[in-house]
Amino acid sequence: METIEQGDAFDPNCPTRMVLDRIGDRWTVLVVISLRNGPRRFTELRRKVNGVTPKVLTQTLRAMERDGLVTREVFAEVPPRVEYTLTPLGMSLQTPIQAIADWAEANVGKVMSAREASLQA
Repeated sequence: METIEQGDAFDPNCPTRMVLDRIGDRWTVLVVISLRNGPRRFTELRRKVNGVTPKVLTQTLRAMERDGLVTREVFAEVPPRVEYTLTPLGMSLQTPIQAIADWAEANVGKVMSAREASLQA
C-alpha cells in the first residue's frame, strides 16, 4: 500500500480533501470531543451528541473507524456491549478540534450578530 506523506489540499484530486471532509464533519468533531475522556457506548455517544440520528451516528463511527480515528470493541456479553475509543490518531485531533470549539463558543455572539445584520441588509 502506498503511503502519502503530504498532500496539497488545493488539488481537487488530492486525498487530503477526503481527510479534511472527515475531520470537518460536524458529527466527527462532536464524537472526538465526546470521546476525549475515554470510551463510550453507542447510546452514550448518541445522548452526548444530541441531535444526531442513530443512522448518521453509525455512518460517522464507521467512517471514523475506517479512517483510523476510533476503534470499536465488542464485549461478549448478553446483550452485547460495544464501546468506541479514540485511537492515537484520533486523540491527536483533540487539540485542534478543541481550539476550534473554543473559538466557536467565544465568537458565537459575533457570528449570530453578523448573520442577523446580513438578513436585515
